[in-house]
Amino acid sequence: MNSYRGKHTSTRPWAVASTASSARYRGRHQQKNRRRRRWLVAIGIIVALLLIYPFVEAHLLTVEHVSLSAGDLPADINRLKIVYLSDIHAGSGILDWDIQRMVTRINQLKPDLVLFGGDYATDNLSAVRFFQQLPSIHARYGILGVVGETDRGDTPTELNHLTDTMRDAGVTPLVNAVSRVRIGSSTVYVAGLDDPLTGTPDIASVARQVSATDFVILLCHNPSVIPSSQLATDSSDRLGWYDLGLFGHTHGGQMILFSSLLDIAPDVPDRYMAGWLTENRTNLLVSRGVGTSVIPARLFCFPQIHEIDVSLN
Repeated sequence: MNSYRGKHTSTRPWAVASTASSARYRGRHQQKNRRRRRWLVAIGIIVALLLIYPFVEAHLLTVEHVSLSAGDLPADINRLKIVYLSDIHAGSGILDWDIQRMVTRINQLKPDLVLFGGDYATDNLSAVRFFQQLPSIHARYGILGVVGETDRGDTPTELNHLTDTMRDAGVTPLVNAVSRVRIGSSTVYVAGLDDPLTGTPDIASVARQVSATDFVILLCHNPSVIPSSQLATDSSDRLGWYDLGLFGHTHGGQMILFSSLLDIAPDVPDRYMAGWLTENRTNLLVSRGVGTSVIPARLFCFPQIHEIDVSLN
């Protein structure tokens, strides 16, 4: 019997793995799978946030505060607070609550002057609608604005409809015109040029309506007019006819890493893409604007309005 049982005894040369070692192997494998899943989930969340974030940034309105000095500011004014904003593009990702929040922010700044830089919506009709629905803006001495390429329309009738609606909303339209703003016993001048893409800026006639000794703010939607505006002369044939130039149009590139793909302002030299600069002793600002175009997103290029405090030298 013993020899019979021996014939059935295993002759395998290897040891059979224990149940405990198999469990340890499965446990290590499961831990690696869990770690891998966690990394995949984390990477997925990061990618999703990167894709969503630019659409959030487009609604994170900021206020830039800048102080300037100007020798031409009348002595009895001493200090002038200007709020400037451009490129609202209402309806193109900018919603009604964005407009309400924007106006609330402007009113909180208690400006002396509010200046608009054009491109209020996506076309002439929506620009008209923007001013028809614009909440009340409070400024001590006035609200003035120019038109951009999206606002102007294709006919004089459309332009007139827009400018009439601006007046009804309490905004003085400036299309190749100069407005004399009375402040106490003194005057400051706001000059507004037509848009160079869809209109005809008449720089020479606008410049001749002021003097280089006046305090003059130049408004134009498109900064491509800067070089030619600086060659114009005032009523006495002198250069340097304006003290502060305010522009928009470029959106600052809108998405810093992809601005060349968006190609928002191919007509504007890189020098005038965004921010402050000084040329011929004149302060110039090219705003990033409030709204968006092409896609309703911004990346490292926050929307902005500007609070500009001008004081006498």
